[in-house]
Amino acid sequence: MKMYVLTGLMAGFFVSATAQSPAMRTTAVRPAVAAYPVLQDAPPETVGMSLDRLQRMDAVINDYIAKGRQAGVAVLVARNGKIVYHKAYGQDDITTKTPLKRDAIFRIASQTKAVTSIGLMMLFEEGKFLLDDPIYKYIPAFKSPKVLDKFNEKDSSYTTVPAKREITIRQLLTHTSGISYPTIGTKEAVAIYAKNRIPSGIGTPTGTLAETIPRLAALPLMHNPGDRWTYGLSTDVLGYLIEILSGQPLDQYLKTRLFDPLGMTDTYFYLPGAKQARLTRVYTEDSAKMVRRLPAQGGISEDYPKEAGTYFSGGAGLSSTLLDYATFLQMVLNGGEYKGKRFLSPTTVRLITANQIGDLSLGANKFGLGFSITTERGSAQIPPSVGTFEWGGFFGTTYWADPKEKVVALIYTQKVPNSFGDLSDKFKVLVYQAILEMNPADR
Repeated sequence: MKMYVLTGLMAGFFVSATAQSPAMRTTAVRPAVAAYPVLQDAPPETVGMSLDRLQRMDAVINDYIAKGRQAGVAVLVARNGKIVYHKAYGQDDITTKTPLKRDAIFRIASQTKAVTSIGLMMLFEEGKFLLDDPIYKYIPAFKSPKVLDKFNEKDSSYTTVPAKREITIRQLLTHTSGISYPTIGTKEAVAIYAKNRIPSGIGTPTGTLAETIPRLAALPLMHNPGDRWTYGLSTDVLGYLIEILSGQPLDQYLKTRLFDPLGMTDTYFYLPGAKQARLTRVYTEDSAKMVRRLPAQGGISEDYPKEAGTYFSGGAGLSSTLLDYATFLQMVLNGGEYKGKRFLSPTTVRLITANQIGDLSLGANKFGLGFSITTERGSAQIPPSVGTFEWGGFFGTTYWADPKEKVVALIYTQKVPNSFGDLSDKFKVLVYQAILEMNPADR
């Protein structure tokens, strides 16, 4: 903060001086701006954290594993761009006793949403659309949406009424569009989407967005756009919007615009053959809520990232590593810059991480353009600072980035359902209790 104040004072000096001395106009040099952090390993003490205190999480995580609540857990903690803790615990495969590794590739499911949202906002900066544009302007099938009125559980038939307003791109980014989810959405949406073959994006590799999204557009909304926060396929719609605006398939757009420039070499919708051996196993729970292998038949196939898939779910399709996703978060935390490359303007990042849902309810926190945003109420309940942006994924992955404390942290498991999700909140406590110096200067 002090650097920006000094920069402003120096800029003022040059303006004043050049007004009086024409010669100085050719010699004045703009003050240098400090480089944004690039992730690299460093001792915790160099960024005001305690190694001894970070190691407290070892006992907590290992206890969950020893009690059969988790098979394997991996974590990464960075502050001021310095990776201070990056570990894997337990086993990748409990049958073969194969240890989990730090560079394991995880199914990150709904963590895909933030990536797609950032990718779309890069097109926003190019003047391709406005946030309050109606989506039908780009996907005509969404024109004049209908809202569910009456629903018959016996045969999934329904009646509708006209929506009070059109769906906007902002409402899609904030999950206030009225679109729900297959499998985990409202009971009405689950039935209607199943009947109309609408994929969830997890374990659904066939088909394309161009085939599916117009079919979704013809189905009823669960409420009027803007009236409530409803988690759903909104970001899958945005993935298709990216395809339309960019002229590229979503996987290629994200690869060329984000993954390759950021160095995210392990992030894919469908893994190449050389990477597939690093894909983690998926676990579920037995009747005693203890970890066991996911059944080979029925439900989601754990091998879906190994398919030669064509469906690029902008809301749930990616697999990635801790380090790759931490790199993505550090770029956003940097205000849109990483390794000398500018992905977004800091003003756009401010927009993305602002409360975009007003007084609508999302527990203690709010929602921005692709992320949950911690409020004063939320920060009073658990340590992350006001303004922290975060989310997670279906298989037990959680991340957050704290602009005040300059923390990026992730904890990954691969288990669904998971009766012990409290581990992610304990992890937050364990990260913050290791901070001994608030807001340390760059070192």
